[in-house]
Amino acid sequence: MDGKNHTVLIADDEPEIRQVLRIFLEGERYRVLEAADGEEAVAQAGQADLILLDVMMPGCDGLTACARIRERSAAPILFLTAKGTEADKLAGLQAGGDDYLAKPFSYRELLGRVHALLRRYCVYGGKPSAKGNAILTVGPLRIDTEHSTVEKHGRPVALTDLEYRILLLLASERQRIFSAQDIYEQVWGEPYLYSSGNTIMVHIRNLRRKLEDDPQNPQIIRNVWGKGYRVE
Repeated sequence: MDGKNHTVLIADDEPEIRQVLRIFLEGERYRVLEAADGEEAVAQAGQADLILLDVMMPGCDGLTACARIRERSAAPILFLTAKGTEADKLAGLQAGGDDYLAKPFSYRELLGRVHALLRRYCVYGGKPSAKGNAILTVGPLRIDTEHSTVEKHGRPVALTDLEYRILLLLASERQRIFSAQDIYEQVWGEPYLYSSGNTIMVHIRNLRRKLEDDPQNPQIIRNVWGKGYRVE
């Protein structure tokens, strides 16, 4: 994907890292913004199509900044961090991140992640087409597929791009059981790996926290033991 017309925000407290990433991304024709800490990242998030967010920053760290950014922006967030354990990755996803890349990383891998996230968010506009009507109703939810919005009892629900795409996939084929592999390959558009199951689990948990009256007793997105998830 050509970076022209897309803006990437780099949030890292290390100026050398910001400089290297800026040079690399500008070479790919991206516009680049910089933030030296979480507070600056939150302040500039609304101007970005994608955010590269370091976890370990003084003051407002990356996880806290991510949660605050999610209150105002659905732009994809890619965590860049030296903390690369599975628990760290899950913490980033739970905070509202879309992907996670552990340092050190290759610039080819970074560029691949950036392209994939922007392709889902900008090229398709976070608006995957649904079968049938432009409005889908699931219990108290109203899903407007034309404008990619979700309301619960008439009040807007703020979802990330990936959360919206997962919900739309499940709601478009009511009663169908989607395995974690089905969801990952259709929403992420990438081959399913063993660790991908945890990624799906975290996003489903976040969706339930936003959509369900009682996330511990979900009535909208239900588990089908040993098989996957479905919307009834």
